[in-house]
Amino acid sequence: MERAGVARTLQPRGLSGSVIRSVVGAVAVVLAVVAIGAFHPAPEQPDLAALADRWTELHDGPQPYSDVNIQWDVPIEMSDGIVLKANVYRPAQTGGPVETKPLPTIVNLTPYTKLMTNLIDSALAVPGLQQLTMDFAGRLNLSGTPISGFEDLVHALDGGTVQTVLGIDRKLIRSGYNLVVVDVRGTGYSQGSWDTLGTREQLDTREVIQWAAAQPWSNGDIAMSGGSYAGINQLRAAEDAPEPLKAIFPVEPGSDLMRDVVAPGGGIGTMFLPMWLSNVNQLKLIPDVASMLNGTFDWAWFRERVSDPNTNFDLLAQALTTPSLDDVPPALAAALDAESPFRQGILGRPERVNVPAFVYGGWHDIFANSATKLYNAMPLPDDKKKLVVGDTYHANPGAGTGVPGAPPRLDVLQRAWFDRWLKDVDNGIDDFGPIVVWEQGGDWVTLERFPKPGVVHRRVYLSAAPSGTADDVAYDGSLSRTRPADAETLTIAPGLTTICSRDTAQGSAGLSAVLDMCAKDSRIAERNALTFTSPPVAEPTVISGPINVHLNTVHDAVDGYWNVTINDVAPDGTSLVLTAGQLTTSMRAVDEAKSERSPSGDYSAPHNPITLDSVLPVTPGEPIALDIAVIPTQAVLKPGHRLRVDVFAGNPPKAVAFRPMLNNTELKAQFLAIDPDEPSYVNLPTDRPLRTNP
Repeated sequence: MERAGVARTLQPRGLSGSVIRSVVGAVAVVLAVVAIGAFHPAPEQPDLAALADRWTELHDGPQPYSDVNIQWDVPIEMSDGIVLKANVYRPAQTGGPVETKPLPTIVNLTPYTKLMTNLIDSALAVPGLQQLTMDFAGRLNLSGTPISGFEDLVHALDGGTVQTVLGIDRKLIRSGYNLVVVDVRGTGYSQGSWDTLGTREQLDTREVIQWAAAQPWSNGDIAMSGGSYAGINQLRAAEDAPEPLKAIFPVEPGSDLMRDVVAPGGGIGTMFLPMWLSNVNQLKLIPDVASMLNGTFDWAWFRERVSDPNTNFDLLAQALTTPSLDDVPPALAAALDAESPFRQGILGRPERVNVPAFVYGGWHDIFANSATKLYNAMPLPDDKKKLVVGDTYHANPGAGTGVPGAPPRLDVLQRAWFDRWLKDVDNGIDDFGPIVVWEQGGDWVTLERFPKPGVVHRRVYLSAAPSGTADDVAYDGSLSRTRPADAETLTIAPGLTTICSRDTAQGSAGLSAVLDMCAKDSRIAERNALTFTSPPVAEPTVISGPINVHLNTVHDAVDGYWNVTINDVAPDGTSLVLTAGQLTTSMRAVDEAKSERSPSGDYSAPHNPITLDSVLPVTPGEPIALDIAVIPTQAVLKPGHRLRVDVFAGNPPKAVAFRPMLNNTELKAQFLAIDPDEPSYVNLPTDRPLRTNP
C-alpha cells in the first residue's frame, strides 16, 4: 500500500487517535458500569513523524560526552602479515580521560585515505562551521535559474552526507560509540597492493571487524558505516556476517558493479571509471609525512606503491585499445569471464546478507541499478531492512532529506538505526518505511514493497505516427496501445548531443548536473534521437519497477550500440529523463535464469551476461531483436504530462562499446524497424493503462 508523502505517511496506521480515544472511552464506561475488572486501554500506533522529530532532537541535542579522543594510525596486522592503518575515535569528556567502559563500535573501511576523512572532520570541528554550512545549504534558493542543479548538489550539506559519507559524525561518537576508520589494503597509509573488492580485501574486512570487537574499549558489538566503496564493503561483510557484526548502514552501495558502472549494457564506463581510478590511485601515493619526519617511515609501503602505482588502469586501457576480440589480453579476458576472481569480486550477493541493513540510494546514482534490486534480494524481515531512495546523484546523497515531508537526515537515520541494533533502544525505527522513495514528478512516498503493489507491466508500442510534440529531433514518433498499422524503418546515427544529457550528469557522479539545460531537459540531446511520445495523461499515472525496451533493429555494420531513456515531458515541452538503459548489440544474449518476465511473457528485467563467451554475431542487413534493461524507477506522470521514449545510437561520454565492438560498429547509422508483425515496444509498469494514440 502506498501512502502519499512521508509527512502524511509517517502517521499512525489504522484509525486516527481521536477515533481510538472515543471508542476506548465508550468501552471504559460500559466496563465501569458492569464493574468488570480494571480497564487498560490498548497502546496507540506510533506517530512516525513525531518519532522522526524525536530522533533529530536526540542526535542534535546534548550528548553524554563532550569531546572525541583520536588515536592516529593504529596498526592492525592481517593474517598474511600486511599491516593496515586505522584512526580510532572514542568518546571523552573535555579536559578529561577517554571513556574506558566498553562501548559498541562502528567500522569504516575506505580506499580514499583516512587522511581526507580527517581533514574534513577537522574542518567541521571548527566551532560553528558545520552549522554554518548547513544553514547556507538550507537558505540557498536557485529555483527558476539555469543552475538550480547546483542547489540540488549543495543540499548534500544539510542532508547528513558529510557526516555519514565524507567525514566523521562526532555527535554519534559523543553519544556513546567508538569509530574505527581503516585504509583499505594498498590505499592510504596501509601496506599491500590494492585488491579492489577482491577475496583478500573481503577477508581483511572481516579481520578488522574481529579486531575491533576484541579491543578492551569495545563491547564486542560492531556496526559498519560509510558510502560508495565503503558501502559496498559493508554489504560484502554482511554476507554470512561474522558474529560481532550487528548492523550496517550503506549509503549508495553497488551490488552488481559490472552492470552498474564498469560495463553497463556491454559498454565501457568512460566517464566515472577513469575519474574514480585516478582519484584512488593518486590518493594512495600520499605518504605519511609525520613518519618521514620522526624516522618511522614505512619502506614496505613505499616499495608496494612503486610496484603498483596505477591499479586497474591496465584493464581500462586494454578495454579501450584492444583492436580485436580474437586477441584479447589475458587480464581483460578474465574481466570478461563471469567466473573470474575479478568478476566475482565486484559481484555482490545480497541474498546472503543476514544482519539488519539500512540502504540509501539515488535514482540517478551511478549504482542506481542496484538499490532496489539488492533491497529486494536481502532475505530479511521488514523491521531489519530499510530503503530510502532520493532524487540524487552520487555526489549528493541525502539531498532533500531533513525537511518537512521528507525522511530525516542520513546522520539522524544512521544514529536511530545503530541505537536500535547495537544498544537495543526501542526507538520506533522498526516501523519506518520499510521503503521511502522520492517519486519523480511528485513527492516522497512510503511503500510496503517495490515495485508498488497494483502495478502491471503493459506493452506500449513504438509508432512512426508523428506525435507533433518534438520538432528538432532525428524523428518524432508516438506511443500507441495497438501495434502500428504500417511498416517503417527509422534511421539513427551516432552523435555527440548526449554530451549534454542526464546520462552525462549521472556518469560524472552529478558534477555536470549544475547545467539544467542538460541534466533537467533532454531537448538538446534529443536533436540526435528517435523520440516516441504519448498524448498527455488525464489522471496521475505511476510508473514503478523495472522497465524493458524491446527494439527490432537492423545494422549496416557487424555491431551496434543502443541507448534508451524514459522521459517525463511537461506541458511546456521540457523533457526530463526518469531512467535509462543501454546495450551493445553483440552483447544481447540474455541469461533466462537471472531475468524476470511479466505475466504477459515479455521481459520486464532481462539480464545480459556481458562475457566474451556470450557474444553473438551481428549480420548486416538482418533483423535483430534487442531487449534493453532499463534501471528500475518510481515516478508519477501528472495530468497534462506525457511519457517519452528516446532512442540513441550511442551514449558518449558516459559509455562507449568495448574497442573491438566499437570498431565493428564503424560508427555507421543504425536502423529501428517499426513493424506490425515484429513490433518494437516498451514493457512499462504502471498503475493504470497509459493513455496513448489508438
